[in-house]
Amino acid sequence: MSVVIPDLRLPGRSRAWKWWVCGLLLLATMVNYMDRLTLNMVAPRLLPRDANAEPAPPGEMRLTFVEYGDIEAGFAVAFAVGALLVGWLADRANVYWVYPAVLLAWSAAGFAAGFAQGFYWLFACRLLLGLAEAGHWPCALRTTQHLLAPAERTMGNSLLQSGASIGAIIIPVVVYYTAPESVVGSWRKPFLVVGGCGMAWVILWLISLRPGDLRGAAGATAFQADKLPPSAWLTARRLLALVILVVAINATWHFFRAWMLVLLKQLGYDEGQRTLFTSAYYISTDLGALSAGLATLLLARLGFTVHFNRMVVFFAYALLAALAVWAAFLPAGALLLTLLLLVGFGSLGVFPAYYSFSQDLTVKHQGTLTGLLSFVCWIALAGWQEMIAHLRENTNSFTLCMVLAGTFPLIAFVALLALWGPGDPSAPVSRDAKRSMLVSRSASRRG
Repeated sequence: MSVVIPDLRLPGRSRAWKWWVCGLLLLATMVNYMDRLTLNMVAPRLLPRDANAEPAPPGEMRLTFVEYGDIEAGFAVAFAVGALLVGWLADRANVYWVYPAVLLAWSAAGFAAGFAQGFYWLFACRLLLGLAEAGHWPCALRTTQHLLAPAERTMGNSLLQSGASIGAIIIPVVVYYTAPESVVGSWRKPFLVVGGCGMAWVILWLISLRPGDLRGAAGATAFQADKLPPSAWLTARRLLALVILVVAINATWHFFRAWMLVLLKQLGYDEGQRTLFTSAYYISTDLGALSAGLATLLLARLGFTVHFNRMVVFFAYALLAALAVWAAFLPAGALLLTLLLLVGFGSLGVFPAYYSFSQDLTVKHQGTLTGLLSFVCWIALAGWQEMIAHLRENTNSFTLCMVLAGTFPLIAFVALLALWGPGDPSAPVSRDAKRSMLVSRSASRRG
């Protein structure tokens, strides 16, 4: 039976416009991560280096490792709840309005953290931040699914995900120049600067799109494009694979996101060294995300199937993330830093394939699916962050946590191999790409 691929070109919208919207999604992810990482950047100032650390100056905050872990865990739980709520909403309300609303909400929460006077105030701000930030992913994935063909989505999702690295590259510079470590209380300023960035994105979003752009049917899934309607059993297996996948790859990513600077301080690196390395680390992660999308497109041009491309790319980047196991046993030095750069490259490079896998499971309920997966993921991450904090407090070491973080992406690959199935060996991506081009040309003639 033949399958009709829906027209992915909106009336009056050029092909370049779709990629401009993907660029806006990149910027939204950048703002998202800048808000999220601000606390992680200033955490070494609020945490003691060891048991004999000097007390906090008068009127200044100081956190214990357990309190910091509680804040990370609280953020995770709030993110989980927010993912369910906004995921459900994104399938029922127009993303054109939902997206800027959640972005303004998380920007306000980040701004308010700059005025925190103690643990509970900061904890509440991070709860609100997590609740609102969760809305980014259902809205963003709903948008790329709506605008892009299956063969284009891994590249689109790579652009989307690379915003995390760009934000993470920028935030150390913001902290370094707005918050000198020698100035008491200067750690508050980055929260205010970053929290004010959301308004500019909202204006760009509202003038770049129209409310009608994100209404109506979304694009095809790879199931539809490859003429393979999934059975209920296959769908259940693949949903289980996605649950394992999202928890595993996020556990690795968020270990380094939340604790890498604390680890570097423990190893004796000063703030300037930590800042320079953090920028290098997130440049590496950005290159990982973008190169994963480009690698998938290159394999597509060689005629391989959608599923094969994603699996090969995912496995290659999971192997790089596994270098964290080796790094866990190394002292401070060039080899350790080099391995961490490769770990960052791999740990973000696995995400575009995950997003594309999730977009193949459903069209109608993409927001709900993303919210459900995020809920499960962030509940698991809450326990993971608590575990890291207690292990660090009790052992004065991150070794075991790094070993676990390095193995998680490979566990995810095994789950994909066992549960997802082989895909359709007769459906090369190049065929999808040709059909998308024909659709675009047809739409151009009609326009």
